[in-house]
Amino acid sequence: MSKPETWKSWEGRVVDGFPLQQWLGGSAHSTVFLTELPGTPPQKAAIKLIEAESGPESDRQISRLRATTKLSHPNLLRNFQVGQCQIDGTSLFYVVMEFAEEDLSQILPQRALEPAEVGEMLPPLLGALSYLHGQGLVHGRIKPSNVQAVVDRLKLSSDQVTSITDQNSGGRRRDVYDAPETAAGIVSPASDIWSVGVTMVAALTQSVAFAANDSKNDPNLPESIREPFRSIARECLHLDPKQRISLNQIEGRLKPREERGPASVSRAEATAPAAGKRPAFPITIATTVVLIIVFAFLYLHGKKGAVSNPAETAPSTAATPPVATPPASAAAPARSTNSAGEVSHQVLPDVPQNAKNTISGTIKVVVRVQVGTSGKVTSATFKSVGSSRYFADRALTAAQQWEFSPPQNNGQPLASTWLIQFRFRRGSTQASAERVNR
Repeated sequence: MSKPETWKSWEGRVVDGFPLQQWLGGSAHSTVFLTELPGTPPQKAAIKLIEAESGPESDRQISRLRATTKLSHPNLLRNFQVGQCQIDGTSLFYVVMEFAEEDLSQILPQRALEPAEVGEMLPPLLGALSYLHGQGLVHGRIKPSNVQAVVDRLKLSSDQVTSITDQNSGGRRRDVYDAPETAAGIVSPASDIWSVGVTMVAALTQSVAFAANDSKNDPNLPESIREPFRSIARECLHLDPKQRISLNQIEGRLKPREERGPASVSRAEATAPAAGKRPAFPITIATTVVLIIVFAFLYLHGKKGAVSNPAETAPSTAATPPVATPPASAAAPARSTNSAGEVSHQVLPDVPQNAKNTISGTIKVVVRVQVGTSGKVTSATFKSVGSSRYFADRALTAAQQWEFSPPQNNGQPLASTWLIQFRFRRGSTQASAERVNR
């Protein structure tokens, strides 16, 4: 049998008390299964099985893996337990880790990330790397499959993390996401910077062909990449590690982008956790990310960024012509001049079908809108961003275009506040509104 077939045949086995429940995927040297942590109720987790090296390298491998259980950062996948086992004569190490719903590599075959999504993916990724580098560690394998979404937070896998001093003279470059110098066994924080650049371009273009050639010159970037991502990628992808940009410099180039344009939810607000939300990439790898996850992974919640509607910033000054008052005997019967208000015009978010195809289940976004006495939306803020900033942004844009018949009191129109809930599914997009107290 091929390796994937062999891995899948292990479903139902038990490793040190951890059941191999469902095969989630694998490579030539490792495989991942759904499992659970003991407790009441049991907690969903993942278990990764890695083929053990032989000789002294095996001891170094297990020591490195055990060290990852001590890592603690909100944007690093947590490793709970590491051990050794043997299945059908194959010596393996195992790592029991947090379960991630999806990763960036699952999103990119369907669609590229929007620039705004990449802008949301990078801060948590950079934060995790800053934590690792500050402890003399490197991630060593930043790529879309390792940019993952756990509930509403983008996280990097951590089972590949290694010490800067752990150089491998045998060489270990496996693909274009690895910096060129890793072929000589050299790993450093600059190696992670290269990987960030390739991952960012892959997220924006769905391609890494630009980095696949063996030219002695720095890679030529696709023309479609916009600023500030173009300059960031260019400075990440120098063949000479000493010329690469730093994490702080990347963050600095992102900040001007955050501060431009109409008021919207800031990156820090969009990545703040909220209870009961499921994107990342949208990551949910976002996925945000990226998830986008947010990716997915990535990121993405309880604070508010108002979006103003200039059409409501000044009262109408048009003169009203006099209206003749009918005689009392001709007056119409008295009727109520109070009403609760209702939706008069709704707009559904404009989302291409290939983006909807990335949805698993339902993505819910709730937007709070302030409505003026004319019935038009004067401002819109997120009450709940949901699991994907990509879909949340489209919901916010749509909500600003809604119109209402304003509530009335004694015939006078009143300003009001409404919650608009958008529900995104693969086959449909639905919306409903509810008036609430301020």
